[in-house]
Amino acid sequence: MKIAIVFGGISFEHEISIVSSIAMKDVLNNELVYLFLDASRDMYHIPTDIIKSKLFSTGEYKKFDKVFFQKGGFYKKGGLFSKDKDIDFDVVLNLSHGGDGEDGILSSVLDFYDIPFVAPRTEACVVSSNKFLTKGYASSVGVNTLDYKYYTKGDMVCVDSYPVILKPVKLGSSIGVSIVKTQEELEYALDVAYEFDNAVIIEPFISGVKEYNLAGTKVNGKFIFSIIEEPQKAEFLDFDKKYLDFSRTSKALEVDLGEKLNNEIKDSFKRIYNTLFEGSIIRCDFFVVEDKVYLNEINSIPGSMANYLFENFASLFEEVASNLPIKKDVPITYAYVNKIQASKGK
Repeated sequence: MKIAIVFGGISFEHEISIVSSIAMKDVLNNELVYLFLDASRDMYHIPTDIIKSKLFSTGEYKKFDKVFFQKGGFYKKGGLFSKDKDIDFDVVLNLSHGGDGEDGILSSVLDFYDIPFVAPRTEACVVSSNKFLTKGYASSVGVNTLDYKYYTKGDMVCVDSYPVILKPVKLGSSIGVSIVKTQEELEYALDVAYEFDNAVIIEPFISGVKEYNLAGTKVNGKFIFSIIEEPQKAEFLDFDKKYLDFSRTSKALEVDLGEKLNNEIKDSFKRIYNTLFEGSIIRCDFFVVEDKVYLNEINSIPGSMANYLFENFASLFEEVASNLPIKKDVPITYAYVNKIQASKGK
């Protein structure tokens, strides 16, 4: 199986996507094709044997061939006396973190061009990339979330009790997140968050709360889970700690929370994944407060695909890629138009 990795794109996590994609060379056993989306959404074919992060920071990637979408795949334009050339691949791995990759834009384009891909479909991206929508979705499928307040830029923000954690609604990797302990810190935290987004959510900050990560997928109706990991963190899992996970390939250590909590976390994952996330490998981060499980967030395209949580990620990926959801055929018959014309005698 030949895998085309699409990465980059317009996102505050653009650079993280580069690091995460390069890490796949040490994770997947397949032949890889790297397709980079730059800040202008121009796409380039980066040779797998020489890909490195410096190519992108220096702009050297522009010396490589430009790539264009077409029905069923991608192509490179030929020269004056040569034909356009199709790019050979079997499936796309959408590894564009944040922005274009996780908000549904790239999934929509891939769907539009009938390109097979491993990643959440558009509806799942919309739900998981917006923390406000995630809260509502989780509640609707019976998964607990912490209490929260939602504000948009310009709203009067009211905090009843400190400390709280303030998050931009649409960003991941803890970008723009602040722990706010006093009224004086609130305005600064809002200014920081609004640099990245025009909406925020505010939750109570629980010091020392236990957080656990579980990744998984569903193939032919059967759930496949990773181990449950307790990430190491300081006051909260900040950007610097999360950033390391985007190039992470070494296996994580499993934590056993006992049968009750293990099952509750897995059951919560099942409810979140449901049918909405079919065709993707996601990671859900949970809090446990007083033996009760709460969803923290959905990582629809987790750093390095959360490979470090699985015993054999390469095999799992091939299984998912070989069993992607089938799009429902919508017949276009023009029966309605023909009836109108017939009734007019035309």
